[in-house]
Amino acid sequence: MKKNLFFNFFIFLGGIIFIIFIILPILKIFTNLDLLHIFSLFKDRELTSSILMTLYASLLATLFGIIGGIPLAYILANYNFPLKKLIEAFIDIPVVIPHTAAGIALLTVFGRNAFLGKIFSSAGIKFVNEFPGIVLAMLYVSVPFLINHAKEGFKKIDKELEAVSRTLGASKFTTFAKISLPLIKGDIISGSIMMWARGISEFGAIIILAYNPKVISTLIYDRFESFGLRSSAPSVAFLLLLIISIFLILRMITGRRK
Repeated sequence: MKKNLFFNFFIFLGGIIFIIFIILPILKIFTNLDLLHIFSLFKDRELTSSILMTLYASLLATLFGIIGGIPLAYILANYNFPLKKLIEAFIDIPVVIPHTAAGIALLTVFGRNAFLGKIFSSAGIKFVNEFPGIVLAMLYVSVPFLINHAKEGFKKIDKELEAVSRTLGASKFTTFAKISLPLIKGDIISGSIMMWARGISEFGAIIILAYNPKVISTLIYDRFESFGLRSSAPSVAFLLLLIISIFLILRMITGRRK
């Protein structure tokens, strides 16, 4: 009995410490700010347009991630082939390397004088200090979250269900679209939300590849560097209120669908 009490106390204490660790910096942002002043930032056109652009760019990156990442996740979950482990390791690299390094790596491939950069530029798509560069940076650093969520979902599918579908005459594509995808809907939604959220928070790769136009992370950094904490803190508080509201709504929607 005493051992159970000690264990429960240890678990509870550890949980409380980390809850405080996570929540305290967020709450501290609001303690010295007037809430009315935060809401008045709706009139700050630079701030609101930056936030809207950030949300839109991350949404586009997530859509591109869904189009390319889910088929890749299916392949990795269902097929064994040479260098598979190496490919999985490369997919995880954007998560673990410093994102300024990711931005430099992207610049070597999609920069003005880089091979792919020139090809896209001839088609009218430029990445350096352009909106497509923001989307590209967000896509690169956040798509591993979606791929890994979807891959684990595909691994959990009972292969007999897919086999029955094939024996009943369904093609591989039909089985994939009508059996496999619906079964991992929750994993895809969770992975997409994680990818979208990671894109919103991206800074390092964006500041290297596309410092302008300014997304919210670069705008806050720019205001902090130029005017200090007093100027940047209200923008952070405004962003936090917006993001918390969005994610509460998303959690409620996804919770009802489960």
